[in-house]
Amino acid sequence: MLFTGLEHTAIASRDPKALAHWYVDTLGFIINFEYDGNYFVKAPNGAMLEIIPAEGAAPETAMRTPGLRHLAVMVSDFDAAHAELKGKGVHFLGDPFENQGNRLVFFHDLEGNILHLIQRPQPLP
Repeated sequence: MLFTGLEHTAIASRDPKALAHWYVDTLGFIINFEYDGNYFVKAPNGAMLEIIPAEGAAPETAMRTPGLRHLAVMVSDFDAAHAELKGKGVHFLGDPFENQGNRLVFFHDLEGNILHLIQRPQPLP
């Protein structure tokens, strides 16, 4: 197989160090590589984000504006994860809900990027 998967997703940030540490402190990621003000953060399952210095003004983002819209964060215990984020002062975009048997809630990271918790009873095929 030639193409084996996504290696990482990049987020342009006004303060890459602060945003990287938000992912560490809030979601339990680790900073696994750093160079020239760029930070790679790694989730416990191996998924990575590269947080790079931003240039210019940020475009308007909303749930359905063109482009990447959210990062989905898998959790093993939805209620415990939701409660932990609430305790850390995370800004939620609404209440938790269920969609096709999956539990979800949307929230912002430190810089307003959209994420959501998801707990699926069955992984997608």
